[in-house]
Amino acid sequence: MSENVFDVLKERGLIAQCTHEEEIRELLGKEKVTFYIGFDPTADSLHVGHFLQMVVMRHMQLHGHRPIALVGGGTGHVGDPSGRTDMRQMMTEEVINHNCECFKKQLSRVVDFSDGKALMVNNADWLLKLNYIEFLRDIGACFSVNKMLTAECFKQRLEKGLSFLEFNYMLMQSYDFLMLSREYGCKLELGGDDQWSNILGGLELCRKKDGKQVYGMTFTLLTNSEGNKMGKTQSGAVWLDPEKTSPYDFYQYWVNVQDADVIKCLKLLTFIPMDEIREMEKWEGAELNKAKRILAYEVTKLVHGEAEAEKAKATAEAVFGGGGVSEDMPTTVIPEAVGMGVLDMLVRTGLVKSKGEARRIVQQNGLSINDEKYTDVNGTVTEDMLTDNGIIIKKGKKIYHRVVTQ
Repeated sequence: MSENVFDVLKERGLIAQCTHEEEIRELLGKEKVTFYIGFDPTADSLHVGHFLQMVVMRHMQLHGHRPIALVGGGTGHVGDPSGRTDMRQMMTEEVINHNCECFKKQLSRVVDFSDGKALMVNNADWLLKLNYIEFLRDIGACFSVNKMLTAECFKQRLEKGLSFLEFNYMLMQSYDFLMLSREYGCKLELGGDDQWSNILGGLELCRKKDGKQVYGMTFTLLTNSEGNKMGKTQSGAVWLDPEKTSPYDFYQYWVNVQDADVIKCLKLLTFIPMDEIREMEKWEGAELNKAKRILAYEVTKLVHGEAEAEKAKATAEAVFGGGGVSEDMPTTVIPEAVGMGVLDMLVRTGLVKSKGEARRIVQQNGLSINDEKYTDVNGTVTEDMLTDNGIIIKKGKKIYHRVVTQ
């Protein structure tokens, strides 16, 4: 291993905190390290926030290290209070297992699980079998409540109320590290920076129970220049599942990032060499739009494959360069479109959540139909609107959608 992955991650701005920086760098430089990242199955798809973690796993794997993707079939029964102001919804075992299966498929696009190069492990295998009294005596005795209450993840919740169920989460995540250390020789836990307290708990537990030195490292949370988490749109999260966020919409999300965020995203989320990115840092104005298209293409290719990335790119070029028409642009079939209210049609396409939102967009001159501004909040869809390409709706400056009747 000529290049140390630690230096790669650091140069790209991915590392936030380390428990033992020099030791971790030395370890990653001299041996093949088994490390883990946990994914709790709170939905049936991973989202853009998780994608950053997948990119880190791939960097590590490309440098000869072995990832364990730990899916939280057990911890999913509790829910992590980190970074949240409310308690998570309880999920049934069927839902949790279904979500874990969906994760496997998505992770496999970025991480190579063939021939033991990476492992997929479910913490339900040990957490669901635990005997409460034994766990309290064996593991609970290693944790100081005073110390736990100083953790950032709990401090935020104490004001609104922290359930005892969630208070146990740190013990469970720490126990995961202990089990992975024992079963697979796992020496390093990685996670978003909001996981720092939980990771420290695992280190301490491995030291107390087995006398083992293990390590922790967190990476930068994906935030924009205003400090808000990226991966959210007006209509919700940007998902990795093409059924939830189409490859075209996914591509468009990255094309539309702010100028101030594009270089950071290229460093964090792509494998473009840093020399090339440093050149792009000098770009300004229209050239920055080119950088955004490069970002969108690279990230879409990683998540959805080259064919879908090419299709999304071609669609975007046709839509924005060719009068807003492309066979592959997002399309909704509404057989009874003629005669329905234009506001109702907007809601049906999913471009807006409500008629109120649709009305505001029309009133603010934010809607075009077939390339003409549309200003009638009480208008209905007429036969004239149906062109050979269907009805081409443009919301704002950049969002296109097509309605066809069959």
